[in-house]
Amino acid sequence: MSASSLRLGIVVLSALTGLIHLVVLNLRYLAAGQSVNVPFTLNGLGFLAFAVATVWLPPFLAGREALVRWAFIGFTAVTIVAWIVLGDMGDILGWITKAIEVALIALLFWQGRRAAV
Repeated sequence: MSASSLRLGIVVLSALTGLIHLVVLNLRYLAAGQSVNVPFTLNGLGFLAFAVATVWLPPFLAGREALVRWAFIGFTAVTIVAWIVLGDMGDILGWITKAIEVALIALLFWQGRRAAV
């Protein structure tokens, strides 16, 4: 897999899970008569911010790609652990989202290994 294909995969998976958290899950809350869920909103924005950082690293982070990658892996891992602790294990969308996030972590590790070579 080329570096650009790997980057594209990371962006697509992070944007997908970001949109699920930001839009789909909040629409569920609104449909149930509840207000927007702040943790889901912040989590979705975080995934979208990391997707942008994967494509365009801000100048103040130049040369710190590994740090951003590890932060992204940590953010994704915390999201998975939070779902295990707090989530609805019977929700199929939750399982799909976690599968996306596990694949995202795998691609981020792969990208890091390629960068180290």
